Amino acid sequence: MTPSDPPPKNRLVWLTGLGTALVIAVFISPLASGDPDGLDRVAQDLKFDRQAHENPPARQLPFAQVFDEYALQGVPTGLATPLAGLIGTLITFGLAWGLGKLVIPSQKSPADPPES
Repeated sequence: MTPSDPPPKNRLVWLTGLGTALVIAVFISPLASGDPDGLDRVAQDLKFDRQAHENPPARQLPFAQVFDEYALQGVPTGLATPLAGLIGTLITFGLAWGLGKLVIPSQKSPADPPES
């Protein structure tokens, strides 16, 4: 184990968390209701859903059309939502892990010589 590797206990924690998130994203997300979510439902009930922008800025992002409506476009319907969940979870985990590596300084072992 190198000094930059996380201790085995920490590795178990984040692998368990990632595994749980992937199971939820792949196997449970397809079971979500097709009914409008809370914000959409309130917008419909209060009749301001028609005031939404036809072409909002979020739809201008390069990947917006690939992941439209919580499903991966261009793949069979039964695989679209699980694949979108898998890819989204891995991207989110990768970004969080990378940000953590940038923000938290690496720990030096006591045997390492001081930097000058």
